[in-house]
Amino acid sequence: MGKGGMSRENGEEENMAAWLLGVNNLKILPFKLPPLGPHDVRIRMKAVGICGSDVHYLKEMKLADFVVKEPMVIGHECAGIIEEVGTEVKHLVAGDRVAVEPGISCWRCNLCKEGRYNLCPEMKFFATPPVHGSLANQIVHPADLCFKLPDNVSLEEGAMCEPLSVGVHACRRANVSPKTNVLVMGAGPIGLVALLTARAFGSPRIVIVDVDDHRLSVAKELGADETVKVSTNMNAVSAEVEQIKKAMGAEIDITLDCAGFTKTMSTALGATSSGGKVCLVGMGHSEMTIPLAPAAVREIDVVGIFRYKNTWPSCIEFLRSGKIDVKPLITHRFGFSQKELEDAFETSARGGNAIKVMFNL
Repeated sequence: MGKGGMSRENGEEENMAAWLLGVNNLKILPFKLPPLGPHDVRIRMKAVGICGSDVHYLKEMKLADFVVKEPMVIGHECAGIIEEVGTEVKHLVAGDRVAVEPGISCWRCNLCKEGRYNLCPEMKFFATPPVHGSLANQIVHPADLCFKLPDNVSLEEGAMCEPLSVGVHACRRANVSPKTNVLVMGAGPIGLVALLTARAFGSPRIVIVDVDDHRLSVAKELGADETVKVSTNMNAVSAEVEQIKKAMGAEIDITLDCAGFTKTMSTALGATSSGGKVCLVGMGHSEMTIPLAPAAVREIDVVGIFRYKNTWPSCIEFLRSGKIDVKPLITHRFGFSQKELEDAFETSARGGNAIKVMFNL
């Protein structure tokens, strides 16, 4: 492999990464990589997306119970090109283009052994403190968490497998199928991937709701059957439930709440048909007061999700086959300089017409 534009003979000294140093303080600084283990690969990062959680850490230095206590490399939606493989790695070679699953579980606890490794208490997840992320020239990662991309799937699309995985995991948990009509609450990046995924899972009718006209127009372009504009006013729940039911014009079998606020969950529980299912995907409020008893007597199942498990092969196949097209979600692209780093995060935080902001390294 070439030196990839590195000026020194020994490439590793030159490895740079985006470090979160404090509130609104990101700096590109050297990042020393760990040695390459027998089952690891060294990857040259090519595409890294910005997630809402990255922005949250930048603004607050914490997210839920995770607190940034020391400088941390940011970023976890990523894809790149293999530069070097460990001695035991058989399925990848230098030059392979890969999408990277960002969480390393222990594989020893009961949850891991049951296949629910996303719930592993020892999970080491990119850019979740104190674990360093992947917005860097190069990273070292376990080979079994790197998935080779087909020729017709770009590196940017490979990086989009991470947010897309949330949609796939949610649709699996909620049992989305050709027999289920789906309501999606929230048309942000995760709501939009949930829409695309629910369609790929065969849902015949999908309605999406949001407070923002622009996001709803994007959802319509991406194939939503109907969109409903709602408010943030709690007193409007029952009127909006009727509006949503009318827009669906059929049973609402499954609701995917990709916002996760008291208002959206109350609406979801009210709108979902008896015997249906509500999947809480978004994490807007950690505590809510919602009408659970009326939903319980209608036997509405409420399930939650945390990240994803075993989703990369499905995501890559959806992209390869054209069943899902994530390209329209990538609205802004930036290079990897100090100024572009700051501009990219500002663009993502501002929202507006930005959906997915992507670094091209």
